[in-house]
Amino acid sequence: MRRPRLELPGIPQHITHRGVNRGATFIDDEDFAAYLQALELTSREQGVAIHGYVLMTNHVHLLVSAEAAGAVSRMMQALGRRYVRPFNARYGRTGTLWEGRYKSCLVDSESYLLACLRYIELNPLRAAMVAEPWAYRWSSVHAHLGLRTDARLTPHAGYLGLGRNAGERAAAYRCLLMDGLSDEVLADIRSHMRQERALGSPAFQSMVERALNRPVGVRPQGRPRGDSNANVL
Repeated sequence: MRRPRLELPGIPQHITHRGVNRGATFIDDEDFAAYLQALELTSREQGVAIHGYVLMTNHVHLLVSAEAAGAVSRMMQALGRRYVRPFNARYGRTGTLWEGRYKSCLVDSESYLLACLRYIELNPLRAAMVAEPWAYRWSSVHAHLGLRTDARLTPHAGYLGLGRNAGERAAAYRCLLMDGLSDEVLADIRSHMRQERALGSPAFQSMVERALNRPVGVRPQGRPRGDSNANVL
């Protein structure tokens, strides 16, 4: 029996979905563009706000929130149907494209929202695909740096709080982005996503536990498998 997802209205979720057997989920620019179009349509249909994203060659990362319970799950199901069927038809393939269910992690807006956003948008840099994060085309980083508009995005309050206007916010976020993330923060984000837990302060985790009546902290585990390929993270 599947364990119910951790989901609370208004609380951001970090989502990742990878290709089956770590296979490619995007072959060319047409595929990337098709996924973003499907994401925009399904997010609007389900009332889900998209705060950040990156599309890698074999997986995606999304940062989203919704006011209605179950809206994110419905969006991801509809997104899968809307994208996979044309993809399979285009390449003459059948069957699933994604490796099981997507993974999701609740994110504390106060302490981890901006770290999670940077984690997502720095993914191409960690994968050594680009020399600068804004050199990667299929990412929300361009909007957050004021380089182009992105109609599918809803800026989160945590990002809006970086400055009094768009220029101040973009400059402040660029500084944060270039500072990168510590190994400790990277490990926290990865472990909470791996176990699909609530990423945040003890107070945030206690709030989620009370609301959902279930444990939400990371369980101690043995030595994790090495992540040798950043492009599948």
